[in-house]
Amino acid sequence: MTTNRVTPWLLVAPGAVLFLGLVLVPLVLTGVLSLHGYNHTTGIQPDFTLAHYRAVLSDDYYLGIFWRTFRIAALTTLICALIGAPEAYILSRMRDPWRSVFLLVIIGPLLVSVVVRAFGWSMLLGSSGLVNQAMQALGLPSTRLLYTETAIVIALVHVMLPFMAIPVWTSLQKLDPAVEAAALTLGASPFTALRRVVMPQVTMGMLSGSLIVFGLSASAFAIPGLLGGRRLKMAATLVYDEYMHELNWPLGATIALLVLIANLVIMLAYNRAVEARARRTLG
Repeated sequence: MTTNRVTPWLLVAPGAVLFLGLVLVPLVLTGVLSLHGYNHTTGIQPDFTLAHYRAVLSDDYYLGIFWRTFRIAALTTLICALIGAPEAYILSRMRDPWRSVFLLVIIGPLLVSVVVRAFGWSMLLGSSGLVNQAMQALGLPSTRLLYTETAIVIALVHVMLPFMAIPVWTSLQKLDPAVEAAALTLGASPFTALRRVVMPQVTMGMLSGSLIVFGLSASAFAIPGLLGGRRLKMAATLVYDEYMHELNWPLGATIALLVLIANLVIMLAYNRAVEARARRTLG
């Protein structure tokens, strides 16, 4: 009896220790660091203060960067949902070998380093890039896309799309095609069958994909750093600058924790709203 009680704890102990050492301990240390004072002459001070939190939450500069970060993350999530859900639906209706080929196309961006992809988009969206050259060939006025929010959103959608398509496709795998066929047989239009039968079943898949895409987009560093430039900052690039350029580690830790808290609040609220709607729809 004693062995049966101890065995589950022994099984979860390695994962718990790993989670404690790689997640909780760094978060606690970051929280402690954010409470330390800072002096530009002598560096980190031993005293504890909330001055960094007050400075960040009362400064329009930091609040503007937070707003830009979450706005871009939300827009990226929306575009990924609009593109990824139809992709997943088409993928679920394909037969081998085309399904395997199309699946490889979807997950292909994950096989290339995000830095390489960011450099590729910088070459495409630059003033002398392929996009501007194509617009000039069509007689359209060239536009400046690089170092804009548009460039960041385009690159983030390219990177995050697989994280939306795969969960939706997994949800569709659990849906019996005969259910949709039965709706069509009973007189429902294809759009009605898609809206009333298919979409409620993939709600949880879209929820999972949306949470993943939003969280990764809000914390993205390489793409905003390379495609946004020095002036168009997001939360991750701001934290990097405070740590590496300003050497103000307490302020950088404060910004990182505030972004984490805001991200968790938004994601938990969205999760509850979508789950409540799914329960009402599915009964």
